[in-house]
Amino acid sequence: MDGAERKRGVRARQEPQAPRSTMKDGKVKKDAVPERVTLKKEIGLLSACTIIIGNIIGSGIFISPKGVLEHSGSVGLALVVWVLGGGIAALGSLCYAELGVTIPKSGGDYSYVTEIFGGLVGFLLLWSAVLIMYPTTLAVIALTFSNYVLQPAFPNCVPPYMATRMLSTTCIIFLTWVNCFSVRLATRIQDIFTVGKLLALGLIIAVGLLQIYKGNYEGLTPQIAFEFYKTPSVGQIALAFLQASFAFSGWNFLNYVTEEVVDPRRNLPRAIYISIPLVTFVYTLTNIAYFSSMSPEELLSSNAVAVTFGEKLLGMFSTIMPISVALSTFGGINGYLFTSSRLCFSGAREGHLPSLLAMIHFKSCTPIPALLVCCTATIVIMCIGETHNLINYVSFINYLSYGVTIAGLLYYRWKKPNLYRPIKVSLLVPVCYLLFWALLLGFSLHSEPVVCGVGLVIMLTGVPVYFLGVHWKDKPKCIYDFIEWATHLGQRVFFVVFPHFDPIEIATPTEWTDKSSITSKASGPV
Repeated sequence: MDGAERKRGVRARQEPQAPRSTMKDGKVKKDAVPERVTLKKEIGLLSACTIIIGNIIGSGIFISPKGVLEHSGSVGLALVVWVLGGGIAALGSLCYAELGVTIPKSGGDYSYVTEIFGGLVGFLLLWSAVLIMYPTTLAVIALTFSNYVLQPAFPNCVPPYMATRMLSTTCIIFLTWVNCFSVRLATRIQDIFTVGKLLALGLIIAVGLLQIYKGNYEGLTPQIAFEFYKTPSVGQIALAFLQASFAFSGWNFLNYVTEEVVDPRRNLPRAIYISIPLVTFVYTLTNIAYFSSMSPEELLSSNAVAVTFGEKLLGMFSTIMPISVALSTFGGINGYLFTSSRLCFSGAREGHLPSLLAMIHFKSCTPIPALLVCCTATIVIMCIGETHNLINYVSFINYLSYGVTIAGLLYYRWKKPNLYRPIKVSLLVPVCYLLFWALLLGFSLHSEPVVCGVGLVIMLTGVPVYFLGVHWKDKPKCIYDFIEWATHLGQRVFFVVFPHFDPIEIATPTEWTDKSSITSKASGPV
């Protein structure tokens, strides 16, 4: 996984020569090639907000209500779980805002943990994310997309297995092509579909509020809402929070593309402060709308909650609902592809993944190899597992990585107290998050030891991979020769090169390291 490190340092700094062609008058004309091949800063405040909102509002709000209600045992407790889930996400996002402006590198959790705890811990986080966490989340969203698109064609039965997989695969391949073609086009799609998904949820909320206005709110009164159809254990409540956390997952994804954000120290925290409260508000109202119109039994028996809601209340216009949800999940797939590919890119730049994944297209400046890896892993995962089990695996690993990262914030405060921090949250914020995190993971381990154990095993399988692929430097020459050959082949096939770093844009030691540090690691290993 070291890649062709012997030649990489030289190649990474060579300015690419633009292809030249001769015009009729004999003058030399340059093709449209950027002056520097590097990730473009094209994400403003609006796009930053749509990335967060678009990644959070994917399939979760259309899948998780069933799981949250099933584990919580009552409508009232389910609503409490949704509100507290948003509050916990807000606490976590405040911590990530500090980390994002203190360590201004793309890669999110992985980059912060690698910087704070070192290569092994960072690699384990990267390994679990690339192997299962993000491909699984993408697969769940894509399958939700295909189920909602096909549901009107199969009103009385579940859509065929092969049909859902083929449609999901087509969607993922198309959006991978879009992200490979242009960053600007991918962000525009994200902007448009985020507005679309907010309109879809707005329709659900409006219809639900209309039902409440008509007096159909008996199920929301405290006496009935907190009437338990089954008494949940503490472990079951923890699993309800895990289901809700899946719906809120994505609140940290802007941190994966920090280097592509315009003025990140200003726009990153602003986008977080705008997006998280908005999503929590929308989610709570959406669940209130569901419960105002559907009994717990109806919701638990539905495989497509929003479609059942539309069929019950919209009549002949009920087809609007599956179309709206499909558009919502389509935007979610685009957002996850955009951000998860940057995680692969950052991991390769640090030397933890093959160096080919750290390259970008010489014209479009998009990380094509990383995008293709994310696409392939998602298609493979898509044919494995059942949706709710996959959500439990992903939610556990998600929460584990969040806790390790926020614990790193506290350790970094102690390790480098003089570090320049444009944003510095109160210590109560990470401490409260970590207390909740420890309780949630502890009860989850007690209730679902197999699910949580599988998640831990997947993460720990990265230990031998790290020592063989990254830590072991004296590999046989034939291995290095093969890696170098494969890297050159990939460069010729995908027209990719290492990005170039402008020394002016790389943070200086006084900006994000304390006086005890001599050099900055912002440019990654060479």
